[in-house]
Amino acid sequence: MTALMVQGAGSNVGKSMLVAGLCRAARRRGLSVAPFKPQNMSNNAAVTSDGGEIGRAQALQALACGLDLTTDMNPVLLKPESDLGAQVVVQGQRLATMRARDYAALKPQLMGAVLQSFGRLKERHDLVIVEGAGSPAEVNLRANDIANMGFARAANVPVVLAGDIDRGGVIAQIVGTQAVLDADDAAKIVGFMINKFRGDPSLFDDGYAMIEARTGWRGFGVLPWFSQAHLLPAEDALDLAAAPRHGKVKVACLMLSRIANFDDLDPLASEPDIDLAMIRPGAPIPGDVQLVIVPGTKSTRADLAFLRAQGWDIDLKAHHRRGGHVMGICGGYQMLGRLISDPEGIEGPPGVTEGLGLLDIETMMLPDKRLSRIMARHAATGLSVEGYEIHIGRSDGPDRARPFAHVDGVSEGAISQCGRVTGTYLHGLFVADDFRAVFLKSIGITASGESHRGRIETVLDALADHLEAHLDVGALLGAAR
Repeated sequence: MTALMVQGAGSNVGKSMLVAGLCRAARRRGLSVAPFKPQNMSNNAAVTSDGGEIGRAQALQALACGLDLTTDMNPVLLKPESDLGAQVVVQGQRLATMRARDYAALKPQLMGAVLQSFGRLKERHDLVIVEGAGSPAEVNLRANDIANMGFARAANVPVVLAGDIDRGGVIAQIVGTQAVLDADDAAKIVGFMINKFRGDPSLFDDGYAMIEARTGWRGFGVLPWFSQAHLLPAEDALDLAAAPRHGKVKVACLMLSRIANFDDLDPLASEPDIDLAMIRPGAPIPGDVQLVIVPGTKSTRADLAFLRAQGWDIDLKAHHRRGGHVMGICGGYQMLGRLISDPEGIEGPPGVTEGLGLLDIETMMLPDKRLSRIMARHAATGLSVEGYEIHIGRSDGPDRARPFAHVDGVSEGAISQCGRVTGTYLHGLFVADDFRAVFLKSIGITASGESHRGRIETVLDALADHLEAHLDVGALLGAAR
């Protein structure tokens, strides 16, 4: 029946992680707690139990709460398709693709859906912990805002402001936010916390006191850097290379310009024998990698052009000639085929694009979107693989006679005649520990045998312990109303 909102004094201050930690802490205190984010922008999405999609950060937060995913947890999701436009998903379903200016005009109409979803969560749970987006200091975006203070005011939710000391200037971040906010917006803020401190927190005592004195807001604590943060799923593609990489066998993943659902890589990144290299634009694919992954993308044909512009098509074919393995997931699977046809212009201008030719399949883009959780059976071993599909387009061709898996008795994916190129529409396939071990063994890698889901649960508990040790969690939860 109560709620608390965490907003940031800037982007990427750690709001998603803070909310996940608070959710787990509240759950351990016996509360029924749910996460909520009014508006999210991410191409890293999760499929919900009610047949929609939400941002991956809310999926992690739901896990921290012990809940299944529902679209109410993130009623507005923006999935960028270009530098100027994004697909708008409302309560889990695609509404339209819009340019930023057109979306700004639409936002007032979306507040109803946002408040409806929030209201349903409040009815079902003791506590809802809300994550803001970006920063309320972006006052140029305040008109028609549904993500930060616009929502907090409309739903009457108190706000705690988080600052990121790691990037410097945290005093100005928080004091400056108060300075630019409308007085009524500033009145919704009940306090602040400092995140990502490295070293001795007592060295910031004077700065902390200065923020309290300048703003009149109470401080809820200084949170040291959480060293296990890289083990939790990232939502922003910019964070993908942040984790330390060590391992005996190299696996490369191409950082496409519209890379999507890249949490597919998390179970691989956690394997100690894998050195997972995220290949950034302009860098070649190393010659000593065992496996190259072409990941999902929000814009298959555009990202195929982007891939070619980096010279990765040449590198992939050289890697294949050397006996290397290639796996394409979702959009990456489509790129590995011979042709991608989009006669209706669903992803952009109508047309046909020549694929990489590593799989003998062709893909036709169609307006219907496949969005479902899947229980598949790996064709080669019979092992169960739990995942999800979230894509447009259908693929067919001779290599489909060698499927990757079967779903309800129907063939899924394709494998090349040589057996070293695999394509599948299944996201999340490496979470299955038994399948991951068998797949890695087939390319010469020994899996650790550790449960990936168990690892995430352990890190979430460690995160809650971390917050309890350094923040006044009781006072934070007590500020909810």
